[in-house]
Amino acid sequence: MVVDLNAKERALLVTIAFRRAAHRDSWPIEDLAAELRELVRSSGVDVAAELMVTREDPSPALLMGRGKAEDLRDLAQTARADVVVVCRDLSPAQQRNLEEIVGVKVIDRTQLILDIFAQRAHSQEGKVQVALAQHQYLLPRLTGKGILLSRLGGGIGTRGPGEQKLELDRRRIRGQITKLQQDLALIRQRRGHTREERQTRAVPTVALVGYTNAGKTTLFNALSHSEATVQNQLFTTLDPTSRRVVLPTHQAAVISDTVGFLHQLPHHLIEAFQATLEEVRESHLLLHVVDASHPHRDRLMASVDEVLQTLGTEAKPQLLVFNKCDQVDAETRRALQRELPEAVLISALTGEGIPHLLERIDHQMMALLVSVTLAIPQAAQDWVHRVYQEGAVTSRRDAGGAVHLEALVPPRLKAQLAKSGFLA
Repeated sequence: MVVDLNAKERALLVTIAFRRAAHRDSWPIEDLAAELRELVRSSGVDVAAELMVTREDPSPALLMGRGKAEDLRDLAQTARADVVVVCRDLSPAQQRNLEEIVGVKVIDRTQLILDIFAQRAHSQEGKVQVALAQHQYLLPRLTGKGILLSRLGGGIGTRGPGEQKLELDRRRIRGQITKLQQDLALIRQRRGHTREERQTRAVPTVALVGYTNAGKTTLFNALSHSEATVQNQLFTTLDPTSRRVVLPTHQAAVISDTVGFLHQLPHHLIEAFQATLEEVRESHLLLHVVDASHPHRDRLMASVDEVLQTLGTEAKPQLLVFNKCDQVDAETRRALQRELPEAVLISALTGEGIPHLLERIDHQMMALLVSVTLAIPQAAQDWVHRVYQEGAVTSRRDAGGAVHLEALVPPRLKAQLAKSGFLA
């Protein structure tokens, strides 16, 4: 059962920055606060007040100092906050200690992200992945009285397994984690079969990656003529979606929309979403979609690169795509082209630049093809059709009871054609 979010729930946001290099973030505290604000609003909660804290090192007991924690309590009372949201991950002890001082529910960034994921997951795969991540988050917090995910009453941070009662002890949680992992393995196996079928048919794949809310789904719809849900909020797309497209040279490709990335996306969330992110790993080309209108687009690009490194996909062929160019001025466009001449500037919303982007994708896909000269008997029209469908035919001549083709085809198809004796 999912508890509806109380629309009147009010959140007090706490952003903490540390000066010491070992704990320092690459983003300024103001930008960290802005992203936390956007995350909270995406969860459907009102922002009641904000507090920014700077200190040398994190406190093992409270993350912040005792004095700041007491200031937080006073501000929560003044702002009539129902929940405190901290921009960093809290240990179970820190979470319990803060809650005892402040007197209201305290959640951290991971729990907030999981709450948003719980709202966005619609497919079986998405729901299983979210539930697995939630249970793994819950397990170390099943001690003492500060078990935040086990309280009843609803609100932010209590979706999914969080609505279950405290008597869900560790043994039962571990059993549920095992069951969810088994379910996810079956889903991954089914997706693997679909992927193998694509590979057998030698259909190249393109994965859209980028920071959340960069416009990937709008671009996906523009490229594939689909109607996937588009909203101006974080993590609209949680479940991967794939569609077949035909490129300008008539070769087919499969384009996949994937979950948006985030600055310092918690590592265990990446682990939980392996099945979804396999679309990124198995693709032939990554379209790195960037919001050209974002004032800190360079930082967002760097965050995406960090996640790709975590996935081990940073060496894959990439095409940089600056989206939302209808929202920037001419000078910004010229600057982007000067700095990154290989990038493609588009507006997925208006359609500007989409034909050129398809040509660039086509060019990248053509690099995967190999040249062949074929003589296919007229009776084997299925093979002729495959060459046209999966490759690019440059010349054709029908003579002597055979179809003579010059074509570019995927290496796998060339091997199959050679085995069947069709190579001239």
